[in-house]
Amino acid sequence: MNDRQKRPRHYYRRNIMPYAPILFFPLALFFMECVVKVCLLGSLFDRGLVYTLMFTIPAGLGCSVLCALWGRRANRILSIALMSLISLWYMAQTVYYTIFKTFLTLYSVGGTGKVLKFWREILTGIGDALFPLLLLAIPLVFLCLFGGRYTPYGRAGGRLLGGLALCAAGLQLTAVLTVTHSDAGVLSPKVLYEESFIPELSVSTFGVATTLRLDARQLLFGPADLQPEPDGTPDPQPSEPAVPSPTPRAVYAPNVMDIDFEGLMAGERDQTLLGMHEYFSARKPTMRNEYTGMFAGKNLIFLTAEGFCSYAVDRELTPTLYRLANTGFVFSEFYNPLWWVSTSDGEYAACTSLIPKSGVWSFYQSRNNDMYFCMGNQLARLEYSTRAYHNHTWDYYRRDVSHPNMGYDYKGLGHGLEVKKTWPESDLEMMEVTLPEYLDDLPFHAYYMTVSGHMNYTFMGNSMAAKHKSEVAHLDHLSENARAYLACQMELDRALEYLLERLEAAGQLENIVLCLSADHYPYGLEKSVIDELAGHEVDETFELYKSTLILWSGDMEGPVVVDKPCESLDIVPTLSNLFGLDYDSRLLMGQDILSDSPGLVVFSNRSFLTEWGRYDSQADVFTPRDGVSVPGGYALSMLKEVKNMFSYSIKILEQDYYAKLGLPH
Repeated sequence: MNDRQKRPRHYYRRNIMPYAPILFFPLALFFMECVVKVCLLGSLFDRGLVYTLMFTIPAGLGCSVLCALWGRRANRILSIALMSLISLWYMAQTVYYTIFKTFLTLYSVGGTGKVLKFWREILTGIGDALFPLLLLAIPLVFLCLFGGRYTPYGRAGGRLLGGLALCAAGLQLTAVLTVTHSDAGVLSPKVLYEESFIPELSVSTFGVATTLRLDARQLLFGPADLQPEPDGTPDPQPSEPAVPSPTPRAVYAPNVMDIDFEGLMAGERDQTLLGMHEYFSARKPTMRNEYTGMFAGKNLIFLTAEGFCSYAVDRELTPTLYRLANTGFVFSEFYNPLWWVSTSDGEYAACTSLIPKSGVWSFYQSRNNDMYFCMGNQLARLEYSTRAYHNHTWDYYRRDVSHPNMGYDYKGLGHGLEVKKTWPESDLEMMEVTLPEYLDDLPFHAYYMTVSGHMNYTFMGNSMAAKHKSEVAHLDHLSENARAYLACQMELDRALEYLLERLEAAGQLENIVLCLSADHYPYGLEKSVIDELAGHEVDETFELYKSTLILWSGDMEGPVVVDKPCESLDIVPTLSNLFGLDYDSRLLMGQDILSDSPGLVVFSNRSFLTEWGRYDSQADVFTPRDGVSVPGGYALSMLKEVKNMFSYSIKILEQDYYAKLGLPH
């Protein structure tokens, strides 16, 4: 009797308990996905939770099948090893997002050796992400400590394994079919899954595990080939009709080059290139305007300033930045979107007027391309001397190959540029060392990628913040991080002060054009510190990226205020028009800010801003501006154009498109 009573328990332990691990991996993966959604993205109960669950269950079941194929010991070792790898990836994503406010891609993993040079930032990121990291470790710890009791590792039967595999495949197919038929909204789950790899939206909608698979698909097979969308964007109408101007407006010619697109299309057999010719030939150009050629023949100093933003512009602390920002062109609606490879992609957008390709280092990928419209190449064709400098490691992000390809004689720390090696290095010292190299080599164009404004923003870990600590000591109403940020940006201000003094002494101040923008907003600051500097709670969807573009010349008589939305993609076409260069506005993704073309700002997650409203891709909501009546279909039409901008930026990069147009060199 006792044996019979014990038999069911024995039977259960032998035949049922071996299958308990089936539930472990699906539950563990879904738990980790929820940790990421709550701790990093700040949202759990959204549409993405359902899709994440649908994709997580078959992925977890697949892991369970894999860990039930072998003997007890092998299955246990494999389960712990697999869970360790999974945990490591989720933890790496958590730390990376905490530091860079974007997710790590497979391609960028190859650059982690150089990223490790920023070990201070990594340690800080680990500290800031400690709570979610501890939560993410729970499944692995549970498996190691209690796996032997609650998740036996005996070999499962073939019938059960086959059934599980079929179940996983069926659930995966169901999830895919559900997503591919979910086409509601402006930026639908179907588009995110099939066409547009957007890491932030992918993680939010499908989860980390599925994003890894989509990332691998893009890495192996490239992005989806989006076809040109028809140019049918309706013009939104203000609520009140515009009053006709009493004086006729001047008629200007378009900024285009003599490119024989018809001939190119007639002889092209490659369908990708044919589609590109069709798209760019039909794209609406920007027009020349009253500012065309305003800076023709002048010297240009172009800076991408590390971590710079409007909060660093202060009448007392940074008087030179304040002067430059308020006495030249004043762009009241300028934005610095954050791209995937933060600084490098920020540089790429500003220097090329192309949107970076997610999942790769676009600047490095462009190293052998004809980067025809970069300011270095454009001005070099006019016999300018062209030099570029970076006061940190010269080959970081492989600038050693990308920047010479933009037309520059490039020097950086460790290769031609001798500055004191601190962390970070001094922008002022870089300016003192380099200015004599080109000041008398007229006409000249110099490009700088600065580093003094780099995080971390503390007085202990940032030599530039420590250098100016006493100058911000009176700001005792601000936190240490806020004061340290302002202090390290003061080094940039002093570098510009030195630059202007030397130019004036050399009689070149009125013959200089100074252009400065940030690579990205100072994401090394906690959101609470950014709110502190702003004096109010900053909107994270759009306002967080609002910044200052400095465009100034010594002979400008007063400020010129421009109030339409614009961004870093617009810098090259704006400079090209101001310098009166022969360029084709159809081949760039930005536009001349001073033209009459409507303003457009695009973000990495496909959110966008126009003069008529703003589209939040995370919420999938378009909100018109106050007092503007927007026709039906406007948001969808604009999103199609935004998708084209992303798609054709990638195509230009991958196809080396400018080299195929026969442009004059």
